[in-house]
Amino acid sequence: MSELLAQLWTPEMQAAFTVVLVLLVILYVLSIVWVVRDAYLRGTAWYIWAVVALVPVLGLVAYCLLRPPLLQLDRDEQELEIALKQRQLMKYGECANCGYPVEADFVLCPNCHTQLKNLCMRCNHALEPSWTVCPYCATPVGAPAPHATRQRRPSGQARQSRPASQG
Repeated sequence: MSELLAQLWTPEMQAAFTVVLVLLVILYVLSIVWVVRDAYLRGTAWYIWAVVALVPVLGLVAYCLLRPPLLQLDRDEQELEIALKQRQLMKYGECANCGYPVEADFVLCPNCHTQLKNLCMRCNHALEPSWTVCPYCATPVGAPAPHATRQRRPSGQARQSRPASQG
């Protein structure tokens, strides 16, 4: 048996075995480095995963099965997209009467013609029903427009100011 093993264990076989062993060690070290780097990028406790990855094959398999699905950068981008969509959706609402989608500055529902907001008498901006003053021109809500109000004088003064030629 030892003669057969001596015939098979040639210097070429020793070199090939050494090369394979070195490649496996390099692959093992690179797998640990990959686990640590990937765990760090995914925002997990990379130092715990580094210890788990020290178990030669099972550590790598466990990490691949249990790692978070998204990188931290992708999660942050996804949260920003969701926040942007929510801000865009805040521009819109629904008619309280019929549920039709309406924009934030609509005064009337285009579907059922229900009045959604009041208009400022002075600047014609849409006002929320709970507002007591127009934030655009500082006019109190419900006050008549300045061009609609006339300076009324007492009846005695109005007659005196008319020219005599008008009669």
